[in-house]
Amino acid sequence: MISTQALELRAGARLLVKGVTVRINSGDRIGFVGRNGAGKSTLAKVLAGETMPAGGAVNRTGKIGYLPQDPRTGDEPGTVIERILSARDLDQISHRMRAVEEEMATAQGEALEKAMDRYTRVEHEFSAAGGYAATAEAEAIATSLGVSEAVFNNQLETLSGGQRRRLDVALGIIGNPELLFLDEPTTGFDPEARRSFWGLIKTLRSDGTTIVLTTHYLDEAEALADRVAVINNGVIIEVSTPAELGGRATSQATVSWREGETINSERSDNPTELVTKLSSHFGGEVPELVVTRPSLEDIYLEMIGETHE
Repeated sequence: MISTQALELRAGARLLVKGVTVRINSGDRIGFVGRNGAGKSTLAKVLAGETMPAGGAVNRTGKIGYLPQDPRTGDEPGTVIERILSARDLDQISHRMRAVEEEMATAQGEALEKAMDRYTRVEHEFSAAGGYAATAEAEAIATSLGVSEAVFNNQLETLSGGQRRRLDVALGIIGNPELLFLDEPTTGFDPEARRSFWGLIKTLRSDGTTIVLTTHYLDEAEALADRVAVINNGVIIEVSTPAELGGRATSQATVSWREGETINSERSDNPTELVTKLSSHFGGEVPELVVTRPSLEDIYLEMIGETHE
């Protein structure tokens, strides 16, 4: 569905990423993570066909949905529902229907009859284009992401930043794209909206949608991606499953316990064996025993050379 050869990405003269050769097959879910300015968003734009690379080639097939990092709905004219319908190229028909409705509200006699005839024709056009089904789908998606029906007829400029972001997410999903690009999708979301969005994307995953994600949230990458690609110092340093990235599957566990006034901790390849020894040492229950394994964030920070307190 997507293949690249030796992509080179730049921001002006500054090199962002080089040597990107990846293949993303139908049904894959891949997440790109890295520091701010590492080139994640630029890579998403290039893969989605929104901009051209500085070098290399991209081949892609399938119907594309793209959610940019920066909201697109801020300064555009029109209402929320018109913007939603624009994802299916139905906004102009909808606008004509609304105009005729306004005309019918004040017309009388022969003028009213003519307006009613025009409305019948425009409504038939809207229905034949799948307008009512598309409206129901779009409204359901928007509502599930926290865009209340109460604002559907409001002007776009009246939306808050969070509402605009939710609307942009809905626009990226509407129409069941085969290939969905999500660039920092939950920026500005509260925890409830974020979890709701995850559930929606997981439903798309189960339907076979190919997903390309960029995110700063490692828990989001773990929840939504089958593979995670780490960008550091201008290159993709590893692509692996969340469970195996950076040797996570075989990394040492940390065992901590209290002995008297002291909290002890020890890293171990075999925490079960260590806990058994401690249990024997204490003659039963180990005081304040905690066994932890590195999170994906811990592994990621080690990979890019950052310490994690």
